Amino acid sequence: MTEHFPSKIGLSQQFDCSYLPDRKEQLLVILDNECYTAPRFEALLSLGFRRSGDQIYRPHCPMCSACQSVRVLAKEYVPSKSQKRKYKKIDSNFSVKVSFQEKENYFSLYEKYINQRHSDGTMFPPNRLQYESFLFCRWMPISFIELWHEKKLVAVAVTDTMPNALSAIYTFFDPDYEHLSLGTIMIMAQLNLARSENKDFVYLGYQIDECKKMRYKKQFAPAQQLKEDTWINI
Repeated sequence: MTEHFPSKIGLSQQFDCSYLPDRKEQLLVILDNECYTAPRFEALLSLGFRRSGDQIYRPHCPMCSACQSVRVLAKEYVPSKSQKRKYKKIDSNFSVKVSFQEKENYFSLYEKYINQRHSDGTMFPPNRLQYESFLFCRWMPISFIELWHEKKLVAVAVTDTMPNALSAIYTFFDPDYEHLSLGTIMIMAQLNLARSENKDFVYLGYQIDECKKMRYKKQFAPAQQLKEDTWINI
């Protein structure tokens, strides 16, 4: 697939934005079934699309362009001093593992995370149907990067796997371990996995400078941001 828009694309209705309360959100949705494979989705990622459940979408808001796709150059990534300090907090009692299928203890961890960290968000209250329809996918290989503290699962990063890239879908963790900056740790784990598999990019989703909880993605370098359909170094 060459890097151009598919011929079959839908446009959603406008609805309230999840990140900027004074804005309306609208999405382009891919309707072409031939795009729903890992290699073709990777080409769409390079055009600013993302996955939610089985659906491929991209923001197409009439009055806003705040969402900007960000990807990290995995092979060239160098952790900052702050990131190195955070990673040092993960001592020999912690271990990172990769699973290629969901485990029974994931949902209870997700439920605790949403209840304690995002009780004011659109994913509250958590339920299994919402969890499965948001995170999982029938046509995309998914990796689950796990962080364990001895025999206790404390974090999971749901990650799409493509020929030349990983795409970070969502990370949830035990709020009791929040002091360890597990959001940062799990992105570093995804970057480490990408390098070990000789992949060029880790896509981190949309950077939204006006939303405090969505500004962190530029902290990982070197990185690129998609502006007017061109990737520029940031």
